[in-house]
Amino acid sequence: MTANPILLQKKYSRVIECFAKQQGLSLDAALGFFYHSQVYQLMRDGVSDMHCMSDAYLTEELEQEYAEKNAGYQGRKESDLWIQTK
Repeated sequence: MTANPILLQKKYSRVIECFAKQQGLSLDAALGFFYHSQVYQLMRDGVSDMHCMSDAYLTEELEQEYAEKNAGYQGRKESDLWIQTK
């Protein structure tokens, strides 16, 4: 299913903002991570209607992906994470 591009952009922004708040990241860092995430790719491509899921669900999925990708980086500054060096 194809989503309306404007509505999809608004959905992205809500998920990114929620993710940034919950992880204590800057909006720039959260945005960078989001656009390199599997969650974004699935939403963008309309796989399993991911874009139809709630903002809370998508944020939770993004947090899980973030935790997996940054395992072993606990205690480091945001600038040390892969999202800043990629």
